[in-house]
Amino acid sequence: MLDLVIRNARLPDATDRLVDIGIEDGRIAAIEPSIAADAPSHDAEGCLCCGGFIETHIHLDKSRIIDRCAPETERQAMAVKRVSDVKPTFTVEDVYTRAKATLEEAIKNGTTRMRTHVEVDPRVGIRGFEGVQALVDEYAWAIDLELCVFPQEGLTNNPGTDELMVEGLDRGAKVVGAAPGYDTDHPGQIRRVFELAREYDVDVDMHLDFGNSPDDLDTNLVCDLTEEYGYGGRVALGHATKLSTLPPEDQIRIAKRLADSGVAVTILPATDLFLMGRDQHHNVRRGLVDANLFVEHGCNCSISSNNILNPFTPFGDCSLLRMANLHANVLQISHADRLAACFDMLTTRSAALMNLRDYGIAVGNPADIVVIDAETTARAVQVIAQPLAVFKAGRRTVTRTRPELHRP
Repeated sequence: MLDLVIRNARLPDATDRLVDIGIEDGRIAAIEPSIAADAPSHDAEGCLCCGGFIETHIHLDKSRIIDRCAPETERQAMAVKRVSDVKPTFTVEDVYTRAKATLEEAIKNGTTRMRTHVEVDPRVGIRGFEGVQALVDEYAWAIDLELCVFPQEGLTNNPGTDELMVEGLDRGAKVVGAAPGYDTDHPGQIRRVFELAREYDVDVDMHLDFGNSPDDLDTNLVCDLTEEYGYGGRVALGHATKLSTLPPEDQIRIAKRLADSGVAVTILPATDLFLMGRDQHHNVRRGLVDANLFVEHGCNCSISSNNILNPFTPFGDCSLLRMANLHANVLQISHADRLAACFDMLTTRSAALMNLRDYGIAVGNPADIVVIDAETTARAVQVIAQPLAVFKAGRRTVTRTRPELHRP
């Protein structure tokens, strides 16, 4: 007996026909035209229906603090320091409240799975982790939330941080992260993170090669260690803006190396555009890796939000479609198939990065579905189409009505 039928759904891989999606006990039980069932229904009216969006890289713990941080001085963003200066004021309750507001915005924009990076170090202790972890069970009705514990301000050069990383993993973090650019010993931090990953059998997700030039790349070491540890498919890099400064032939070479090693890349358009090129005063470089180019040469990529309303990114509404549109706009992507590839970087490619084996519109999978006000994935990216309805495990979690004109 079906619990719900989503009727007249247009699937991403079959936009020339409409189907019904039957849901039972929180899972997809049938996908076929005109399901005959005496069950409640939702009419998708020919709109695009896909698995819920996946946020692979965001920082809930330090979102919504822009108003309490010192302003920029000239062209120096100094984002790490400006956040660090206020981290001692973070309480568990403060983190929880801010993270909750950001999480709810993501849910409203169609996100049903998320990996959030959480900082631990002596300045904030484990408070940020505790504040975010409290949301995992509370919001399980709408989103699957996965925590990645990482050392934003250094590991080998920041006494006490290693112990906090271990504590976060002991408390249930499913991913271990890194930010070697803020460590005096880049290889030392990277190697330690791989050791922790193997010890706790968790995935690796690093902030890597963030900078304005291709000097001192850490990507090659990460590929080497991924192969040494047999961790292909369990490692991701975020940012990698240094790679965007290389000639195209070198970018292709690295994309193939990443693909061969099983290392994925998350592109973070809002933050990378805001922070890169601060050493220039005109003809400023974009600093944004061409995810389409990397995908076309075998490297899996996702597109994500990173920061919301803080010194790293003083903007944000948690719309992943807006991030895909921004990426496509800046990288001058116009062909429908390449725009569709950007959509995949919010959905199927993000699922592959996070090793989600039960994602998408398929019989037996959880009924995590977003109904989008568009007919194709390319058009959804082009117009930043709005989600009209979101379902988590077959239960409706979000409703958004189309705006109406009131003509005279």
